[in-house]
Amino acid sequence: MTFLDMLGAAERQNQSLLCVGLDPDPAKFPAHLRGDASRIYDFCAAIVEATADTVIAFKPQIAYFAAHRAEDQLERLMAHMRAVAPQVPVILDAKRGDIGSTAEQYAIEAFERYGADAVTLSPFMGFDSVQPYLAYHGKGAFLLCRTSNPGGDDLQSQRLASVDGQPLLYEHVARLAQGPWNLNGQLGLVVGATYPDEIERVREIAPTLPLLIPGVGAQGGDAVATIRAGYRRQGDTTTGPVIVNSSRAILYASSGDDFAAAARREALRTRDVLEAARG
Repeated sequence: MTFLDMLGAAERQNQSLLCVGLDPDPAKFPAHLRGDASRIYDFCAAIVEATADTVIAFKPQIAYFAAHRAEDQLERLMAHMRAVAPQVPVILDAKRGDIGSTAEQYAIEAFERYGADAVTLSPFMGFDSVQPYLAYHGKGAFLLCRTSNPGGDDLQSQRLASVDGQPLLYEHVARLAQGPWNLNGQLGLVVGATYPDEIERVREIAPTLPLLIPGVGAQGGDAVATIRAGYRRQGDTTTGPVIVNSSRAILYASSGDDFAAAARREALRTRDVLEAARG
């Protein structure tokens, strides 16, 4: 089953466009776990179990594990997600961007070591930095396009005078991903929820690509505006899916022993808001 097949199955089974981001920060854990990096797996596994039937995907952020020497816990978590929620695809948020043999090693890390179904990538170094990931047929690769951080304007909103039509950089990335780079239908785009106008523009340029949209929740992105900008009716079979990520608002919905139950309540609330927005 390809990554896109898994997305469609999870969306139908869980009636959801919500992706839960797994960004474990021990300093924010509930009191009985707080500050203990050896409990990252325990915290994340509890979140996964509580939300597995509410999501279209999970998105672990590799830096939150690596910073605490917890890569082994991430491996355990990936296996746990496979066991608890085999229908839910896992997007490894790694934002890798390198060329040649180095990119090949990063692809091995994402797809063989961790067993991810998709990975996030920076396209700044060009197609040969993306191509090694596309050798893994059925896996997905989401290219950073219009990110949710304010500094994204520094490059992504600049015009390319040497390209016909002088598109903004993020528009050019969207065109490449929709067109010549998408050799096997494996590419998607990352577009921040904090920029709904840009989400709509990316959807116009790249109608068939899946959009991974972070920034709902703690970053202030509006869930309703996000869906209105990026979602198109499923009756149009050419339209790519929308994956709306929320991390901190769900992970840290409670600082008490009920953290997993609180995460579930927040995930259900967010899922319902997204479902209402798409009508």
